[in-house]
Amino acid sequence: MWLLIRKATCRDIDQIEAIYNEVLDYEASTVSYTNWKKGLYPTRADGEKALKAGTLFVGEDKTGHLYGCVVLNHIQPKEYGVIPWKVQANGDGVLVIHTLCIRPNCSGRGYGKEFVDFSEKHARELNCKTIRLDTYEGNSPAIGLYSRLGYHLAGTSLFHFQNVIWETLVCMEKEV
Repeated sequence: MWLLIRKATCRDIDQIEAIYNEVLDYEASTVSYTNWKKGLYPTRADGEKALKAGTLFVGEDKTGHLYGCVVLNHIQPKEYGVIPWKVQANGDGVLVIHTLCIRPNCSGRGYGKEFVDFSEKHARELNCKTIRLDTYEGNSPAIGLYSRLGYHLAGTSLFHFQNVIWETLVCMEKEV
């Protein structure tokens, strides 16, 4: 299977927006694992912001079709300050996985694992000590994936997401 994960470019933004909307529409018609809200997060503007910052990555198949995207940066939400992280690191020593999205019609093919593997390689290239992430407490598929890949529960915290949604998020980490 030929897969490429690369930095997003301006020409990817329409497909990235489509991925966000496909995930949100799928969850609206089935079950919401992410607790994200259409029109609030993730949006095209979120993708454009990460693109401009150089922190947006896409997964592409051999036909040029994007199957997923992720934001990788050093930005830790303020709520991370109450989590008892096992790996002591701050700033550029921490890579944070944000908004990992796989198109619903591409799920179950190992693409999420590919993105996590890529994130770990990227963290090592940046000389990070650890990778951190958070996910909605009801996101059992993500929690299961990260657990299988060696991520450990660091704690949970009430987050005020986008200053609109109060939710409990599970925080996980892995030393790299």
